[in-house]
Amino acid sequence: MNKPVDERLLAATDAEAQWRREYAEQIGTERPVANRSGVGIAPLYTRGDWDAAAREADLGYPGQPPYTRGIYATMHRGRTWTQRQLIGLGTPADYNARLLAILAQGGNAVSLIPCNSVYRGVDMDESHFELLGTCGTVINTADDMDRALHDVDLAKTSCAMNDPSPFTLLAFMLAVAKRRGTPWHGITGTSNQSDYLSHYVANHMFFRIALPGARRILGDHIDFCNRFVPKWNPMSVVGQHTQQAGATPAESMAFTLSAAIQNARDCIARGMDPDAFLPRFTFFFDISISFFEEVAKFRAGRRIWARLAREQLGAKEPRSWRFKFHGQTSGVDLTRQQPLNNIARVAVQAMAGIFGGLQSLHTDAFDEALSTPTEYGARIAIATQNILREEAHLTDVIDPLGGSFYVERLTDQMEAEILRVMKIVEDAGGMYAAVEAGLVQKMIGESALRFQHKVESGEQTVVGVNAYRVEEERGARQPLQRPDPAAMRAHLEAFKAFKAARPAAAVSKALDELARSANDPAINIFGKVVEAAEAGCTHGEICATLRRELGFGHVQAMV
Repeated sequence: MNKPVDERLLAATDAEAQWRREYAEQIGTERPVANRSGVGIAPLYTRGDWDAAAREADLGYPGQPPYTRGIYATMHRGRTWTQRQLIGLGTPADYNARLLAILAQGGNAVSLIPCNSVYRGVDMDESHFELLGTCGTVINTADDMDRALHDVDLAKTSCAMNDPSPFTLLAFMLAVAKRRGTPWHGITGTSNQSDYLSHYVANHMFFRIALPGARRILGDHIDFCNRFVPKWNPMSVVGQHTQQAGATPAESMAFTLSAAIQNARDCIARGMDPDAFLPRFTFFFDISISFFEEVAKFRAGRRIWARLAREQLGAKEPRSWRFKFHGQTSGVDLTRQQPLNNIARVAVQAMAGIFGGLQSLHTDAFDEALSTPTEYGARIAIATQNILREEAHLTDVIDPLGGSFYVERLTDQMEAEILRVMKIVEDAGGMYAAVEAGLVQKMIGESALRFQHKVESGEQTVVGVNAYRVEEERGARQPLQRPDPAAMRAHLEAFKAFKAARPAAAVSKALDELARSANDPAINIFGKVVEAAEAGCTHGEICATLRRELGFGHVQAMV
C-alpha cells in the first residue's frame, strides 16, 4: 500500500527549489564564505542540514549529558553569570578603591591582575620605577594583598587570581584569610592563570619556570587545593591566550581541551581520583566578534568535554563532566582607531558568550586598546552586562539559539574541526609533547598569518582600520593616567621597610624549605609557597628560589 503524500513537504521542497534558482540568478558569481575556523558557511540552512528528530539526543536538555544546551538545568534563568571584571592598577590601595566601586556598581566577584613586574617574577625594588603599576597592581607580599582586599569578605566573595605558577597571589590571600580567621575550606575562586602550557605557547611573560618544573608545581597546586581549599578551582585551562595569539576559535578550543586532558592525565598519574579533581577544573576563553562561530564553539566544546571526561578520563560523577567556563571579550578585536566603536564590539562578543552558556563574564572596556581601562571605560563595560541581562532580557530563555538549523549544523561542524585538531595533538604525543616540539606554536602562527592577510587585503573588514575610516573624534583617546608617583614611591619605601623589619631567620628558613621541596617529589611545593608567604617572604624571593632550583622559564624560538 502506498504511503500518503505529504503535500506540505512537497510544497516546501518546491519552495526551496524555487529559492535556490532565484538566489543563483540574483547573486551571480559568489565567493565562498567561511568563518575564522575555516568552516564553510551556506547562505541558508534548512531541515536538510540538521534533522531535529534524528539528532535529538545530541541536543538534549540543559543540565543533562551531552550538555550541548548548558551544564545546569536552569542556566541563566535561574542564576545569571558572575560579573567578574578584571582590574588592576597602581598600588594595593588604588586597586581596593576601584574594586569597591565596581562591587557597588553591580560587580559580584573579584578578579585581580598584577603589575607586569609581578608577572615577570620579580619584586618592585627590582623593576623600573616608571613602569610600576601601569598595567596592574603591585602585589609583592601578604600585607599588600591584605590592603588590596580591605573590606572584602573572603568567605562570601569569589576571587579570581591572575596568578601564574608558583601561585604566590593565592598564597598571599590564604595568609590573609588565616590572619582574619577565615577558614580556607570556605574560600571560593579560581587560579585564573594556572595553565602553564598556554603561557609557554602564547604568553611568555607569564612563563617564569622551566617547563618540567611548571608541570610539577601545577600538580602540587591542584593536589594542595583539593585537600585544603576544596572550594577553590586550582586549574583554569586557558584558551584565551592561544586565540589571542592567532589560533582560530576551533583551534583554540582544541588546544584547550587537549591541555585539560594532559593535566588530568598528569593528576591521575599521581594517584588522584578524577572525580575528586575534575569538578574543580574550569576553562577560560576568548570571545571574538565572530558571533555564531563563538556560540557554536562553546556548545561543541561542552559536548566534547562531557564525552572525554567519561570515556577517556574515567570520571563517573556528572559534576566531573561539566564544562564550566569564564569568557572574556576579545581585546584583540578592539581597535585604537575610533575606540568608541569598541563598545559595540564588546556588546556583540558578550552576547556570543551568553548565548554560548558561560558561567562568568568579563567585558573589556572600550579604551583597553589604549591603556589599562579608565574608571569611565570600566563603568561602561559593567553597564553593558547589566543592560544585556536586565534590559535586553537575554536570560529569559535557556539556549535561545538551540534548534536553529544554522546553529546546530555549525555546532556539528565546529565539533568535527575541533576533534580534527585534537587528533593532530594526540598523534604528536599529547599536549605537553606537542608544545615542547613547537607544533602548537607553528599552527597558531600559520593561522595568525592567514587572518592578517585577510585584514590587509580587505577580505576581512575592520571598521575604522581598513574601511569606514574617519578623522578621529576629539577627546575619544584619553588613556588612563599613570599611577600617582608619590603614592607609588611611598608604596616602594614601605616595601623596603617591610623587608628590613622581617624576622630574617624565619624568612631564610622558609626559603630553604621551599628549595628543599623543589628537589623532593614527596614534598608539596605549593604548600611550601604558602608557608613562605606566611613567613613574610616576598613574591620575588619565592620565584627566584624556585627558578634557581627548577630552571628559568626560557621559551625556545620555534622555526
